[in-house]
Amino acid sequence: MTGQDLHEILYSKWGRSYDIQLRKFKGRIFCQVMWKYLEQASFPMTEQQYFEHLNAIANYLTAWGSQEQIINYLETTKESPRLGKAVSIPLDLGDKSSEWILDE
Repeated sequence: MTGQDLHEILYSKWGRSYDIQLRKFKGRIFCQVMWKYLEQASFPMTEQQYFEHLNAIANYLTAWGSQEQIINYLETTKESPRLGKAVSIPLDLGDKSSEWILDE
């Protein structure tokens, strides 16, 4: 998966270039589709920075083997990002979780 692949999934789902963040919460990692998007005048990244960011996120998802989880979730969810509410996707890292998550 590349950042461009990730962008295509987001854009085809919601018609906007939403930001994605990886967050750790209570010993789990979540991929969150944020409510801010590239087409907003107040978006804090340039287009180049946005795609570099998506590439970094895609690299993590690929390293974790989580691409299919993300694709399946985004294809089936009825949720959508809205002001103050991200779409939060819990990632199942299986045996790899100990490599990526340190105890809090």
